[in-house]
Amino acid sequence: MEKRVKPKIRFNQKAVGQMNGLLHDLKLNTVCAEATCPNLGECFSSGTATFMILGKHCSRNCRFCDVSFGHMEAVDTLEPEHLALATKQMGLKHVVITSVARDDLADGGASQFVKCIEAVRKYNPATTVEVLIPDFQGDKASLDIVIAAKPEIINHNIETVARISPKIRHRATYQRSLEVLAYIKEQAPDIFTKTGIMLGLGETQAEVEQAMDDCLASKVDFFTIGQYLQPSPKHYPLQEYVSMHQFGVYRRLGMQKGFKFVASSPQVRSSYKAHEALAAGGGAK
Repeated sequence: MEKRVKPKIRFNQKAVGQMNGLLHDLKLNTVCAEATCPNLGECFSSGTATFMILGKHCSRNCRFCDVSFGHMEAVDTLEPEHLALATKQMGLKHVVITSVARDDLADGGASQFVKCIEAVRKYNPATTVEVLIPDFQGDKASLDIVIAAKPEIINHNIETVARISPKIRHRATYQRSLEVLAYIKEQAPDIFTKTGIMLGLGETQAEVEQAMDDCLASKVDFFTIGQYLQPSPKHYPLQEYVSMHQFGVYRRLGMQKGFKFVASSPQVRSSYKAHEALAAGGGAK
C-alpha cells in the first residue's frame, strides 16, 4: 500500500529574498507569500509569481484560506503600473493576476483588474495574461468589465466538491461559481476558462468526477487539482493526504472527460505552471 506523507516545502532562500525585495520596493503582494503557497521557492527561483492586487486583506473568511480577513485597504492607484514594471523586470512571458475578495467595492475590484491588464500590455506587449477572479457576488456587470479586457485566461476556482463547499467557503457558493464560469464562456468563447479544486477535505472520487462533469457542462477548458494543506489549527481540518496514484487517476479522468489541460499533483495550485495550460489550449504567444 502506498505510503502517504505530507508534501515537503522547499525554498531557494536567495531567490525568494531577491524577489521579495523587488516586490517590496514596488509595494506589491503575491499570493505566493500571502497564501503560503508550497511552490513559492520553485516559482520565485524561475522568476515567476502570481500577483495579488487590491490589498492583503480579504472581505471573506473562508475556512481553508490563509489570507487575512478584514481591515480592507484603500485601492492603490499606482498598483497597475507597479505590477507591469515588476512583470517587465522579472521577464515574465505569462503573468497571473489575482485578488482578495473585495465585496466592499461597488464592482468587486473588477476595474482594478482591467487597469492591471492594460498596464501589463502597455509595458509587456508579448506577455500573455491570466486573471484569477473572485465571483464578484455573481454580478454580471462586474464580470463584463473583466471580460471586455480580454485576458487570455479567466480563472475562477470552485475550490471543492458540491457537498463540502458550504463547509469551507464564506459567501461563495458552488452553483454561483459554476454560473460565473458558464457566463464568461457564453460572453467570450475565445477566452480560455479555468477552475480548480483541493483534495483532502473528505471528498469521494464520485464527487470529484461530478465536479469535473459540472465544470465541463459550464464549458471550462482547464482544470487544476491540488492537495489541501491546513494552514493552522483554526482552519478546516485536513482529512487526508491523497496518494500520488490517485492524483494520476484524476488527471487521466479529467483528460478523458474532455478538459484541454489538467494539472493534478499534491503541490499544484491554480496558477502553478499556468503557461503550460495556455500552450496546451493553443493560446500561447
